[in-house]
Amino acid sequence: MENKLENKKRKSWKIIYRQLLVAAGASLFLTGCGAANIRQQSAVDTAMGTIVSQTLYVRQEGEQTESESAAVMRILTKLEEQELSWRIADSEVAQINALAACEPEESLVTVPISPSMREILAQIWQISSDSQGALDVTLGRLSRLWNLDGAAAEDTVFSIPGEEQIQSAMRDIGYERVQLTGETLELPQGVQLDLGAVGKGIACDRVSGYLRDSSRITGAVVAVGGSVVTYGQKPDGSPWKVAIMHPREEGNYLGVLTLKGEHYISTSGDYERYVTVDGVRYHHILDPATGAPARSGLCSVTIVCDSGLQADALSTACFVLGPEQGLALAQSYGAEALLVEEDGTMYMTEGMEDIFSENP
Repeated sequence: MENKLENKKRKSWKIIYRQLLVAAGASLFLTGCGAANIRQQSAVDTAMGTIVSQTLYVRQEGEQTESESAAVMRILTKLEEQELSWRIADSEVAQINALAACEPEESLVTVPISPSMREILAQIWQISSDSQGALDVTLGRLSRLWNLDGAAAEDTVFSIPGEEQIQSAMRDIGYERVQLTGETLELPQGVQLDLGAVGKGIACDRVSGYLRDSSRITGAVVAVGGSVVTYGQKPDGSPWKVAIMHPREEGNYLGVLTLKGEHYISTSGDYERYVTVDGVRYHHILDPATGAPARSGLCSVTIVCDSGLQADALSTACFVLGPEQGLALAQSYGAEALLVEEDGTMYMTEGMEDIFSENP
C-alpha cells in the first residue's frame, strides 16, 4: 500500500518567500514622484499555523515605537490565542469546546460568548444556511479524526478512519443544531467547533481594520496562508498582482489577479494539505454530508469579495458544492469566483474574467 504524505511545509523558506512576494505583487524598489517619503516594509513570518507575508507602504512621519509589520503580527497572534484556536486552552473557541465536552445534566450546553464571537458566528451560520451545510464549523471531532491539518512530518503514518469512527464523529456535527441567542451560544453536548475554514479570512478582516486606522500606511498586501487582503495603492499607482497557485504543478502559478484598492482573496484547494494512499488523494477539505474529503470534481476555488471571512468561507463552501452550485453561491453573494476542475477545466464569474489572466 502506498502511504505518502505530501506537505507544502517541506519547501525551503527561500522558495516560499519568493513565491509569496510574487503573489503579493511586491516591488523591491519604489518609483514615482510621490514615493519620496514612503518606505516599504516587507516581512515573512508564521502565525495561526501558516505563513504570513507582508508588504506595507508606510509614510515616514514622526516616531514609531513599533513597526507596522510587527503590529500586524501582534494582531494575528492575539486573534489566535484569545479567540479562534481550538488548541490553545485560553482561547474563546477552546473554552466553548471544553464546556461542550463536559457531561452536563441537560443535553444542551449554554455558553456565554463575546460580541466579537457572536458577530463571527452569525456570519458563518448565514453562509452555512445559504450553502445548505456545505460550510459547517461544528465538525471539530471529524477534522481531528482525519487529522490532515496536523500531518506535518514526512514519517507520519496516516490511517484512513473507519466508517464506524466517521459515523460516530458525525453524530456531533450540525450547524443547524446550534443556536445563537443574545449573548450566549446553545449547542448540544459533544459538539466541537473548528473555525479553520474561516480563520485566515477573519485574520485578513482584522488586519484591514488596522490598515484603515493607520494614517501612515498608504498601501499594503498581506497574505495569511491562502487568504490575502489588498489595501490602498503602491507609490507608483500600479495595481496589485496576486498570483493563484497551480493546483497540480507545484511551484507554478495558474494565473494572476490584477486588482486596485481593497479586496479580499481566498483560495481553497486539495493540494494544500493531503495524503495519497493507493493513488487516492485525501485532502483537508471535508464534506459535512459524507464525513470524508469532498469529492466535488474541483481541485481549487478562488474567491474575491469585500470581506475576508466571506471570501474564506465561500471558497470552502463552493469547493464542497462543486462547479454549478458553487458558482451560483458565489454569485448570490456578489463575489467573483474561479473554480478549477481536476481535469483543468475552469469556471468563472464575469467579473473574474476581467481581473484574471491565465498563465500562457
